[in-house]
Amino acid sequence: MSQNLKHRSSVLTDGVDRSPARAMLKGIGFTDEDLSRPLIGVANTWIEVMPCNFHLRRLSEKVKEGIRAAGGTPIEFNTIAVSDGISMGTEGMKASLISREVVADSIELVVRGHLFDGVVALSGCDKTIPGTVMALARLDLPSVMLYGGSILPGQFQGHDVTIQDVFEAVGACSAGKMNLDQLRDLENHACPGAGACGGQFTANTMAIAMEMLGISPMGSASVPAMDPKKDEVAFQMGQVVMNALKNDLRPSKIITHNALENSIASIALTGGSTNGVLHLLAIAYELGIPLAMEDFDRISSRTPLLGDLKPGGRFVATDLYKAGGTRLVAQRLKDANLLHRNEMTITGKKMGEEASLAQETPGQVVLRPLSKPLKPTGGFVILKGNLSPEGCVVKVAGHERMYQKGPARVFDSEEAAFEAVRARKIKSGDVVVIRYEGPKGGPGMREMLAVTAALVGEGLGESVSLLTDGRFSGATHGLMAGHVSPEAACGGPIAALKDEDQIIFDIKNRQLNVELSDEEMRLRLERWTPPKPHYQKGVMAKYAKMVSSAAKGAVTG
Repeated sequence: MSQNLKHRSSVLTDGVDRSPARAMLKGIGFTDEDLSRPLIGVANTWIEVMPCNFHLRRLSEKVKEGIRAAGGTPIEFNTIAVSDGISMGTEGMKASLISREVVADSIELVVRGHLFDGVVALSGCDKTIPGTVMALARLDLPSVMLYGGSILPGQFQGHDVTIQDVFEAVGACSAGKMNLDQLRDLENHACPGAGACGGQFTANTMAIAMEMLGISPMGSASVPAMDPKKDEVAFQMGQVVMNALKNDLRPSKIITHNALENSIASIALTGGSTNGVLHLLAIAYELGIPLAMEDFDRISSRTPLLGDLKPGGRFVATDLYKAGGTRLVAQRLKDANLLHRNEMTITGKKMGEEASLAQETPGQVVLRPLSKPLKPTGGFVILKGNLSPEGCVVKVAGHERMYQKGPARVFDSEEAAFEAVRARKIKSGDVVVIRYEGPKGGPGMREMLAVTAALVGEGLGESVSLLTDGRFSGATHGLMAGHVSPEAACGGPIAALKDEDQIIFDIKNRQLNVELSDEEMRLRLERWTPPKPHYQKGVMAKYAKMVSSAAKGAVTG
């Protein structure tokens, strides 16, 4: 192994004065031969609290084997993860988005502190995917991100189910449409093993987005978590990162504005999670690439919706894998002249080359042909107006409503809204408003899946709309506006709303408005006083002080 590949770690390991450092490393089993090789950090988000990341210990061992075989020395370290699905609907959910920053910060600190030459990061649950990539972008070392893969669908009463079905069953149970025994039966079968949530929810959305961004090898993410091929994929990461080191292939050479456009288009085409907006804005920020919410609407408006995927469609991530995977997504974009083909990927291939390698399974119906889209435009839109001057995001995959006007039902927390839904106080035609749940006000910008799923479960999914300065789970569907900015805690217009105010969703004209005059809005906001922060010290308080608007990715840098 040529010594010049130890671009950084030679400062840590070489020379007489580094004898104490070598002594400590030898204390945990490293040899002189190990230390003569490039040191590759293996950043693992393994945690024993959710299926999404539970299997990453197994995969990290394969990654390390691959690095050794390719001539490097792996050094594994861990960071945190917070389960969205488990914490959903509780105070704990406030930690979820904050964990994205902690994941990024902790990986950055370990890699900077130990002068690694390259990095392989393993991700699983929603925030670990952008969190790891944000760190790789900051460090700008030869590096690659491996997604742990999707869970298999569960089986309930003869059909496939995901965690989305369990959340919606809570509302159905409250409405008397399902009994407790049936709910427990569903609960017992929805998650059959390790892997991230199975639909085109946030984890699988971001996994495809990272392949399309080029920072994850094409075809690596879509292999399911417990498929034996996933071990082979993990082993191959060693060769990928060592080749990137030899060729000095860094995130700044891969993640460009055009690559981000490819990534955005893949989310629009597959009907992916609105969280993709938040996370791609944050990744762009780390590299100083100008990206705005308007770019998402521009790209989605020209991209057809082809993915018949949950939550709005019929199929799950493993079905897309069998149909042809992410390469097939890239090929569809290429055929529609929507793919920037010359963008470099971490394997050294260009995106157009990867798209040309797609193998579509004959007769598959998961990803529609261009001639038969589910919709002529993509799965999300960006709205502005007097309620969201900086913008908000609405997923339009899975429903047909393009307009709704109705009376506001205003709640100052997710819990208050959920109690109203559970007590069946929300009626057809209402517009549910949940505020003070933004990045600063929450803090942490909780997802509202418990509320939205309960509405769907009660049969109100097609007649009630919702807006919030918080977020939505990738499993949310219906006429729901998230990331309303500026948020209520910063004195945004959403803070001025009262019950019975008439709110208008106008998707065609990209508007979210309330029927109030400018003068009335001004007077209400003049009388408004900011609420007392929920946390006075600790990580939550620090985050609330530092975090930016959701329209800028809710970053803290």
